[in-house]
Amino acid sequence: MFQVQNYNGPIQQQYESLSKQLSALLDGENDTIANLSNASALLNQFLQNVNWVGFYIWKNNELVLGPFQGLPACVRIPDGKGVCGNATKERKTIRVKDVHEFPGHIACDAASNSEIVIPLIKNGELLGVLDIDSPLKNRFSEEDQYGLELYVKTLVSYL
Repeated sequence: MFQVQNYNGPIQQQYESLSKQLSALLDGENDTIANLSNASALLNQFLQNVNWVGFYIWKNNELVLGPFQGLPACVRIPDGKGVCGNATKERKTIRVKDVHEFPGHIACDAASNSEIVIPLIKNGELLGVLDIDSPLKNRFSEEDQYGLELYVKTLVSYL
């Protein structure tokens, strides 16, 4: 489970509202692909200055491309490789200010300059990751991390 800080202010309220919208959108649906698809679409509409929003699903000890919004992406990511693979290995959120300085970064889109990856964990089991890229350096703040972890917590309750 994530240890999240409390942030007061408009960003926190926007993410809380977004998580409530996600809950309403997914209510009554139990298909994983459908829920991940709608979750990526909703998040892509909400976030500014991002060029890729999507999911990688954990299968056979590697990440496999799932529903996303953006340009075509890498299909398989080994455990421990790139930002996504490190997030699965460490089972924690990784926020990268400049992907060009991240050792072993996997460049699926040359326009990406910063990234945040949040693992999807349910009952101690790794399900996959939420991966978000931005063409801006240092795009993702602590407040974004808090809000996106809240979003993932909401999503995982429907998976």
